Amino acid sequence: MQTDILISVKKLTKVYGKGNLALKVLDVKNLEIRRGELVALTGPSGCGKTTLLNLLGALDRPTAGDIFFEGQRLALKREAALCGFRRKKIGFIFQAYHLIPTLSALKNVLAPAFPLGKDYRQRALELLRLVSLAGKEGRRPGELSGGEQQRVAIARALLLDPDLILADEPTGNLDSATGAGIMALLKNLNQRGKTVLVATHDQRVAEECDRKIRMMDGRISQ
Repeated sequence: MQTDILISVKKLTKVYGKGNLALKVLDVKNLEIRRGELVALTGPSGCGKTTLLNLLGALDRPTAGDIFFEGQRLALKREAALCGFRRKKIGFIFQAYHLIPTLSALKNVLAPAFPLGKDYRQRALELLRLVSLAGKEGRRPGELSGGEQQRVAIARALLLDPDLILADEPTGNLDSATGAGIMALLKNLNQRGKTVLVATHDQRVAEECDRKIRMMDGRISQ
């Protein structure tokens, strides 16, 4: 029987350095994200939001504790399996976009599929239409505005139809009007059934979400 809990975290910690130089940057006792939620992860810069997103998305491994995704313990997966897990289950949206400057918008969207040897061109074109970039498929990142680059990044995150979208300060580099448009797009994706976790220090973004989780000094404070 399928549970509505997509992610469950138990006694999760992340420590950098050893001995007297050890620094604990994350200490989360319990956290659950349900399918179909739109959740804001809030708190000031340096509070651990990005570290937590990286662990939930299997970009990094915790020092201790467990992350369960659909009931599966991520710590038991080898790196090759984690790579497949990330590709299939997680869509990442970064504040800095991380687009490849020499590639067109279309090819940037197609980038996650390059190792698969399958034709995702039609889906990529449909996603660019979804994010209102039809007609700009051939433009490189330098020929697009910041908001357009972020929409390319969102389309890229959706290419392989992930269950979870992790967005790290997706409006942080954008003006308020453009940021509102990006947030409206994320809400639309959530209404289409995607689970979305947004890390933000912008209260306006947080208020658009179903639930707010506040972090402070690496811990969940409320």
